[in-house]
Order: sequence, then C-alpha cells, then structure tokens
Amino acid sequence: MKNVSKKANITSPLGSVLVVEDDPVLALDIEATLRAHGATNVTICASLACTIAALEHQKPDSIILDVHLSDRDDGWTLAELVEELGPNRPRIVFSTGAPDAIPAGIADLGTIMAKPYDPNHLVPLLARQKPRGIFSRLKASLTSSPA
Repeated sequence: MKNVSKKANITSPLGSVLVVEDDPVLALDIEATLRAHGATNVTICASLACTIAALEHQKPDSIILDVHLSDRDDGWTLAELVEELGPNRPRIVFSTGAPDAIPAGIADLGTIMAKPYDPNHLVPLLARQKPRGIFSRLKASLTSSPA
C-alpha cells in the first residue's frame, strides 16, 4: 500500500482518495492528477487485500475502483462492501476496460469510466457532492418524477 499525503487546503473538494488500480503507470498518473487538483491524501492499492487493509485504517472520501484486479476479478464485491458503509460512504468511480461487464445493480453504485481515459476526467466526478444514501436517491427519484 502506497500512502501519499500532500498538505492541501482542508476544504479541497477531492479530499482523501483511495485508488484501487493494478496498472502502476495508470495509478501513478491518477495520483499525480489528483494531487495537482488538491487531493489531501492519495492511497494506492494494487490488490483486493491491500484495499481491505486500507479501508480498515481509513475512510476515504472517494474510491477509484478497477473492477478487474490481478489478484481478484470481482471488484463489484468490494463496491458492495463500500455501499454497506452507509449514507456517508465514499463515492465510487469504477475504472474498467469492460464497462458492460459490470452488473447493473453494481453499476448504480458509482460512475463508470471506460479505459483508457484521461485522469483529468476524474476530477469533476470526485469533486461533486457525494450521494447521501438510499433516502437521498429515493427523494431525488420522487422529485424528478412527473406529477
């Protein structure tokens, strides 16, 4: 687990980010991009075991999740685990070369970025207000429904 902290403005909209990515070049590119945009902390994990260990010691504001890691090919299980953290769970951005392979119920837990992508496109996704859980989603669906 590589933990890279950078002193930044405490009100940084990116906050703390856990990057779960087994491609070291992409992971470092994502890290550099996030740091350049004011992320307060970036932790990089290349395996499911590392990710579980990181989540036991910290609660990131966001997780960039490669769903097909070299040690396990079931990143959606990790996404379900993160969802169980409740209404203040980290926001999830899925990073995958096979976006259509993510089950529909899991895809609803976060935004999907199809590889290859420019890491700069992650910044607005991570900076936006994170969802507050099922009640916020229910309220949003009720307010967007035609009367």
